[in-house]
Amino acid sequence: MISIDIPDFGPLALDHLVSDYNGTLALDGILHAGVAERLRELAKEIAIHVVTADTFGAAREQLAGLPVILTIVSPENQAFAKLQYAERLGARNVVALGNGRNDRKLFAAAALSIGLMQEEGLAAATLLESDLVTTSILDALDLLANPDRLKATLRS
Repeated sequence: MISIDIPDFGPLALDHLVSDYNGTLALDGILHAGVAERLRELAKEIAIHVVTADTFGAAREQLAGLPVILTIVSPENQAFAKLQYAERLGARNVVALGNGRNDRKLFAAAALSIGLMQEEGLAAATLLESDLVTTSILDALDLLANPDRLKATLRS
């Protein structure tokens, strides 16, 4: 669990990371360099879930051997599927990572939402539901590995 108390934001007790795949952890179906190593380290603290429609059909192969729970959802109603997934876990204990419009409902429900503005961009609806935004998945994962960075950014 990742626990942190952020002044004027609230206490966070994060048991689960729910992440999109394409545009977040990967580009064109291929994991970004350095992501696998960071996921291995982060999994020592938090359960990692990857929920994706797997546009490029590469998620299963790319994530093989990594300590993640992969769920491939239908291309239809993805936003609702991701929301339901987080609700089953207990959304108040979820940190969400994503970039697509299909992440907006997940972001609205999660205790903490980190939007990614990388090569694929960041959907405006998801941006509006983000608690913070990074331009690198490595930076986003490092925020979770170093929670005081979150405190520095989100306190008010």
